[in-house]
Amino acid sequence: MSDDENHPSVEPSRKRSASALHSGPRKKATSSNPLVLHGRHFGRTVFALCNYPALLTAGILRLEELQDSPIENYPADVRREHRVFLELVDSYPGLLDRLTNGEDEDIIHVGELMGKGASGARGDDTKTLKSAVLEWLVPRGQALIPPLSRNIKSDRGFNHEVTGALLCPAGLDWSNVETKQNLKSGETAVRGDQWPMFLYAGYVYDPEDPWTGLLRSEILIFGFKHVFTSPSSVDREPKATRSGNAYLHGMKSVTKASLAYIATQVRFSLSSSSVFSRTDTVTDSENFYHSILDLLEDPDESQEVVDLMTWWTRRIFPNSSSSQRCISKNSALSKIREKRAILQERSATGTT
Repeated sequence: MSDDENHPSVEPSRKRSASALHSGPRKKATSSNPLVLHGRHFGRTVFALCNYPALLTAGILRLEELQDSPIENYPADVRREHRVFLELVDSYPGLLDRLTNGEDEDIIHVGELMGKGASGARGDDTKTLKSAVLEWLVPRGQALIPPLSRNIKSDRGFNHEVTGALLCPAGLDWSNVETKQNLKSGETAVRGDQWPMFLYAGYVYDPEDPWTGLLRSEILIFGFKHVFTSPSSVDREPKATRSGNAYLHGMKSVTKASLAYIATQVRFSLSSSSVFSRTDTVTDSENFYHSILDLLEDPDESQEVVDLMTWWTRRIFPNSSSSQRCISKNSALSKIREKRAILQERSATGTT
C-alpha cells in the first residue's frame, strides 16, 4: 500500500476533522525518529488507516468534552476513534502529557511523525508481499500456470485463474463461466465487505456456517509470518526471530487489527491494482479493512473471536503465554499444580 496519509486537512489548530479513522493525504516516510518507529508498529497492530494529526487533535478535544459527557453518549464510530486514541497515547510513555501541555503545532507534528511511520510500514509491506505472495499460490514444487510477474500486477486479480479463484467473493462460483467473465470485466463489482475465498481455511466457504474456517487460511498465516516474524520464518517453526517486527516491538500475541491488516495486505497483493488508494473503488481496501475489524470487535461474536485469536496466537507465538501451554504429564510442575488444587479444594470445604 502506498503511503496514504498524514497531513491534517485543517489549519494547525485544534479543529476536529470528520473522522480520524480514515487515511489522510499521502506523505513519504523517511525518518527514524522514535515516534516514526512507534507509528510503524501501531499502524500494523492497532489501526492501519487513520489520519494521525486529526486523531490526536480530536482526541485531546474529546478528553475535555468527556468531563461533562460520558463516551457512551457518542456514536459508535466516535467511540472507536477515541479507543484508538487512548491506545495510542497509552502505548507511548509521556505522550499524553506532551500533547496536553504542548502547543497545537506540536500535536500536528507528533501526528505527522507517527503517520510517517504507519504509512511507511504499509508501503514496505506492500512492496515485499507483492513478490512473496507468488510463492504461496500453489504447493511448493509446482509451477504457477501461466506464470505471474513479480513486478507487474496487471495480470493478477480476476485476470488470472489462480488469483481470481482466491479473490472470488465467498458465495459466488468461480468455476461458472458467466460469473468469471463478469468479475473479470467488472460488470460484477466487488465491494470491500464481500469477503474473498482466500480468507477461508482450505479456501472452502460454508454458507450454512460462515464462521467455519474464516480467517484461518494458509496464505494468511504465510502473510502474517512474512510481516511480523520475518520472511524467512514462513517455512520454519512459528517463532519471532530477533530481526522480526514482532520481536523488536515485544509483540507476543496476534491482535485483531494485525489480522485485519494482513488480510488487507494479502488481498491487495493478489489484486491487479498497482497502487493502494483509499479512494480506489476497485479494491475498496479501506472498506474491506473496516469490515473485518467490525466483525472482530462485535460483542455478539465474542466467543468465535476469542477462539479465533487464541488459535492465531498459538500458531504464531506458541511460547508467548504460559496459560496457553500444555503442561507435560507427570512433570514436577504438573505435580505441584495437582497438589495445590487438592489443598485449595480442602480449604474450600473446610477439611484437613
